[in-house]
Amino acid sequence: MQRDLEHWLFPRLERAAYCLAHPVAEPGDRGPLTLGIDLGTSDVVSMVLDAQALPVAVRLDWADVVRDGVVWDFFGAVNLVRAQLDSLEQQLGVRFTRAATSFPPGTEPRISTHVLEAVGLEIACVIDEPSAVARMLRLERAAVVDIGGGTTGVAVVHDGEVIHSADEPTGGDHVSLVLAGHLGVPLEEAERRKREEGAALWPLVRPVFEKMADIVREHLQGQAVDEIYLSGGSCSLPGVQPLFAAAFPAQRVILPAPPLFTTPLAIAACGLQALEER
Repeated sequence: MQRDLEHWLFPRLERAAYCLAHPVAEPGDRGPLTLGIDLGTSDVVSMVLDAQALPVAVRLDWADVVRDGVVWDFFGAVNLVRAQLDSLEQQLGVRFTRAATSFPPGTEPRISTHVLEAVGLEIACVIDEPSAVARMLRLERAAVVDIGGGTTGVAVVHDGEVIHSADEPTGGDHVSLVLAGHLGVPLEEAERRKREEGAALWPLVRPVFEKMADIVREHLQGQAVDEIYLSGGSCSLPGVQPLFAAAFPAQRVILPAPPLFTTPLAIAACGLQALEER
C-alpha cells in the first residue's frame, strides 16, 4: 500500500531537517539504528533512522567529490564519510558496521560502495536513487524524478515495480554554471547565491529546468503514470514544481519538502528494509 505523504513522509523530512540543525543525542529506546549514505554531486548526506524509519541523526557537507555520478576525488570522499561516521557514532553512542548507499541509474554501483567499504562499512543495500524513493513510498503507478547536482534520474513504476530507470547529465551543477556565467561570479559563489536567492534568480535558470522537463518527457513516452514525484536539493528553487506541473498536466506533480532529504531518507529506508528482511 502506498505510503501517506502527509502523515508518513512529510514529518520524516521535517524531522531530518531538525536533526541536522540539532546534532544532539535524545534519550529513549530507538531500537536498531540503520545508516544511509548519499554521495551526491553537490553534497554528502549521512542519515540514521530508528526502527520506525524516523531520522535520529543527520550530517550534511557541501562537497565536490562526485561529478556526474563518478567519485572523482576518492580519498576526499572517504575522508568526508569517515568524518561524518565518527561524528554520528559519537553523538549516538553506537558503532555502525553496515550502511546503505545509492548510485545514479546507468552508472556503476561500485563507485559508491567502494567508498563505504574503505571506511570499514559493509553494504546493507545499494540501489539507484529514483528507485530508492519509489521503493520507500511504495508507489504503484508513478514516476520519480531525482534532480541531483550532476544528473537528472527518472524511475517509472508500474504495479509497484520499477520497470524503467535512466539518468541524464543535467542537474544542479548546470544551474550553477548558468548563474556563474550570467552573474560573472565564481562557481562557489553561484552555488551559494542559488541556495540563498533562488526566487530572484529563477528567470535566469528556468531554461535549465525546462531542459530537465524535456528529459523527463522523453523517458515517460508511452508510459502510463498518474503521479510524478520530484526529489533532490535542486527542486528547492521556487518555480520548479509549477514548471513541471505545467509541463505534465495529465499527472499530479508532487514535491515533498524539504526535497534535499528525500533521497537520503529513501537510501536509509532501504537499509532498514534490508535489516528487517535478514
